Amino acid sequence: MIKVVTIFGTRPEAIKLAPVIKELERYPEITSRVCVTAQHRKMLDPFLDLFDMKPDDDLDIMEQNQTLFDVTSKALLRLREVLEIVQPDVVLVQGDTTTAFAASLAAFYLKIKIGHVEAGLRSGNKYNPFPEEINRRLVGHLADFHFAPTGTAKEHLLKEGIEEKTISVTGNTVIDALFLVLSQESRANGQMV
Repeated sequence: MIKVVTIFGTRPEAIKLAPVIKELERYPEITSRVCVTAQHRKMLDPFLDLFDMKPDDDLDIMEQNQTLFDVTSKALLRLREVLEIVQPDVVLVQGDTTTAFAASLAAFYLKIKIGHVEAGLRSGNKYNPFPEEINRRLVGHLADFHFAPTGTAKEHLLKEGIEEKTISVTGNTVIDALFLVLSQESRANGQMV
């Protein structure tokens, strides 16, 4: 049995990870667990509902006027608790959010393997976009498995010294999310997609 914890906290992460989570749930040899930091609570919840995702762990770290220091430190400390209890084989994160960075760092500290969905995107300027560009670079160097959306993203990773055998070009999961929503709408209307 492989234990996977998928961690996210924002609307884009929920959208892009929903099809990955749904796919993981199809395999009986995988125990799939969902943990949300709720870094963006109000924008996250409607998409949890849309994709019928019920978090196993909800850290609810959102506060008014929170800073990057607040998000990072709260997420890191609370994720440590979850990961120490659950002891997953793999932590999955997506993209370039502060949640993705904090989750990757927590997993690294606990010597848990990390999978990075949407790996290898780069702007070439560590301050643009801020703080996302540095988050994605840091996650890229912590990750053990890199799921790049394009060949160009794969090339970025290779130039940074990431081993080719750890990189898979998967396409963009937002397209999978679109098909998932269309399928749900069609079933609700009694149609076939």
